Amino acid sequence: MPLTPPSDAELDTMIRARLASLGIDLNQLPAGTASDPKTGSPGQASVLASLRSFMRTTVAELSAYQVPFAGAAGTADPALLSQQAAPPALYPSIDTARRTA
Repeated sequence: MPLTPPSDAELDTMIRARLASLGIDLNQLPAGTASDPKTGSPGQASVLASLRSFMRTTVAELSAYQVPFAGAAGTADPALLSQQAAPPALYPSIDTARRTA
């Protein structure tokens, strides 16, 4: 069964939920597309339209990205390419010194 792209309403729900989980309430922005003349804040509708566009284009491109492989065609092992050499560390220099000592 092929995937169907989400509707505007479904994307709006996802965007609002994700922003709410970060503590951002779009209801604080002015309604509609017009910006607030005093603060310059964009309207709710224009913010949602911009974020819908971002979700449909940039996020899809980022999720399709694959690490380039310099070896012969067809010899890349996806499991090896997906592994990180070392996990991110708060103090990389100390962690590197510990691993190489």
